Amino acid sequence: MKKFLIGVLCGVLLAGMAGLILLFAAVKLGERAPDIPSAAALVINLEGEIPERAGLELPFPFGSAERTVTVSDLWSALHNAAADSRIKAVIISPHAITAGWAKLDEMRSDLVEFRKSGKPVIAFLVNPGGREYYLASAAEKIYLAPSDMLDLKGLRAEVTYIRKTLDKLGIRMEVEHIGKYKDAGDMFTRTDASPETVTVLNDLLDGIYGQLLEGIAAGRKRTSADIRAVIDQGPFTARQARAAGLVDGLLYEDESFAELKKKAGDKLRKINVADYSRVPASSIGLKAKRTIALLVGEGTILRGGASSFADDQALTATGFIKTIRQVRDDNSLKGVILRINSPGGDAIASDDILHEVKLLAKRKPLVISMSDLAASGGYYIASSGDTIISYPNTLTGSIGVIFARPNLRGLYDKIGVTKQLFTRGRFATIDSEYQPLTEAERNKLRESMEEVYANFVGFVAASRNKTAGQIEPLAQGRVWLGSQARANGLVDEVGGLDRAVEVLKKKAGIPASERVRLAVYPARQSLIDRLLAGSMQSSVDPRVEALWKKFDLSLWTEGGLMKVMPYQLEFK
Repeated sequence: MKKFLIGVLCGVLLAGMAGLILLFAAVKLGERAPDIPSAAALVINLEGEIPERAGLELPFPFGSAERTVTVSDLWSALHNAAADSRIKAVIISPHAITAGWAKLDEMRSDLVEFRKSGKPVIAFLVNPGGREYYLASAAEKIYLAPSDMLDLKGLRAEVTYIRKTLDKLGIRMEVEHIGKYKDAGDMFTRTDASPETVTVLNDLLDGIYGQLLEGIAAGRKRTSADIRAVIDQGPFTARQARAAGLVDGLLYEDESFAELKKKAGDKLRKINVADYSRVPASSIGLKAKRTIALLVGEGTILRGGASSFADDQALTATGFIKTIRQVRDDNSLKGVILRINSPGGDAIASDDILHEVKLLAKRKPLVISMSDLAASGGYYIASSGDTIISYPNTLTGSIGVIFARPNLRGLYDKIGVTKQLFTRGRFATIDSEYQPLTEAERNKLRESMEEVYANFVGFVAASRNKTAGQIEPLAQGRVWLGSQARANGLVDEVGGLDRAVEVLKKKAGIPASERVRLAVYPARQSLIDRLLAGSMQSSVDPRVEALWKKFDLSLWTEGGLMKVMPYQLEFK
């Protein structure tokens, strides 16, 4: 029996070692740069959210063998492909994209810049909507299958309200806010949009729709007025889209590739952008003497370190500050682009991060680059006094403060739960979920909120070289588009990663013509990296994760003072 147990134990150990060897081999195999054909078409298949930072990579057979492609991956790949003699063309094929309009601006401008190399760009669309078509309008040719549809019909904003649901459950949200536009709690306390929300949403829709019309008009060589009239006839069947001049041909995917080969050469072969992004720039003769950091702050801002979805869904203060210090202490990095994609979050965490950003700016040249969102706490952490660059459609501003906590007394009554409170101190129950706020408690909260708001406005005023009186009318929790923020002096320039690199080079004393290497922080992690770091996300039902992300439940359940976007928005 003893020998049998020893044999079983040895077998288990050997199997474990074999598994680890296979896992390390899979990781190493995935890290190998692919072979590039002598005549290649770079294929960019985009679907869903396009992240600013990569999530956990799982090697086969544990997950998809294709690595996550980020915004900076696409930027680098297209810049490299423009100079790579082996890349003869680009095929863009977006499908069901959920990325925001600012990221679409970045990707579209990268395609337009690539076309300056003289290499063709074509788009093959599958069941496209407005986002996909806007991106495809950067191509010189757009193809659609004969039986497909083009769901291009305008733009709408959707704001979700769950007051009636909470009423049925017996839940009441206690909400206080500073700033008449800071109505983040309206989703819990109202059943429709406030007049302030209506005003701002109409302004945002006008701005984004105008940008959509201008982009499509430029790509199709028509006027914005002409495109507006065409879109009013949508959605379109494939033949209607062809007749309206929105697509250039009704072809299947293989037929569109055959058309491209006629122009770029019969020996043309496809290479996916996920593979091409692993090709070192140095291997194609693009050497860089100096390195700058792309420091990515993405997600809702929370205190502390890892939580259920913190690694990939949130911007936690402890983790991000650790990364900031890593960048600050790395002498090989000659400058930093702080890339922000955040709707805000916890007020204290935001302040902690801003403090570290300011220390970073004292050590290295710094430029702020805003992505889809840099609002409330996301705007706060950008208030270091350094140059801020946003896209025309970045959602930013939202300078205000909100407090919210649930009152679960009604729910407890429904399910038979009772609590008896014993207190010492006048405001001991201010954060209790068992009773509503008293008038005295509300006044106490507002004292703190007024101070936090005044500090917020003061920090922004100092960073923008203005007075608090000049910033106050622009604050009040109002969300601005990047183009509006530029006109109001809340950002310095409108542009993307190219412009951020240009400005940083100038600040760092790097010649404008010199090529620099972009190092992304936090770095991409494999399964091995995450295991060695002792941090693995818990397994969660995707529907629960989607709900958590949609309503930022990790933030709302904590209570406390928040610098967060005033509503959850979907632009469709």
